[in-house]
Amino acid sequence: MNEKIEIKEERISAKEYIDFLKRTDLGSQYPKERFEERIERLVKNASISLAARNEKGEIVGVLFGLTDFAYWLYVTDLGVDRSYEGQGIGRRLMKTAHEKAGGEKDIAVYLIANDNAIAFYEKIGMTKADDVMQYNHIEWTGFTVE
Repeated sequence: MNEKIEIKEERISAKEYIDFLKRTDLGSQYPKERFEERIERLVKNASISLAARNEKGEIVGVLFGLTDFAYWLYVTDLGVDRSYEGQGIGRRLMKTAHEKAGGEKDIAVYLIANDNAIAFYEKIGMTKADDVMQYNHIEWTGFTVE
């Protein structure tokens, strides 16, 4: 594919995001409990909300992140439509989010990587951290958005 992909900061709807999840590997990272209600909150409240769209205006990549715009950016979601993988869209989304949060001289980036995505994150210069703590007591019934 040699399409022009445009990345911009925008709020997408929960419906758009759920449709997008069906075309990515992100569709299995959420618990089934109150899925649609929680996705609605996600798309409304992320500090950084980026969408990559093809020439037809279809979403082919998404990045959501939480940041204080001073020190930290936590990437909650980064995904690319399976048919658009390998075109540098994920790398561009990460670079754009890092810049919007404040740039690499001020902002440390953290995320939880899906096992299948570790190679991608290592390729763009990220390393595994051993200083991250968690507190997680939520109900979690796995499922895949289809």
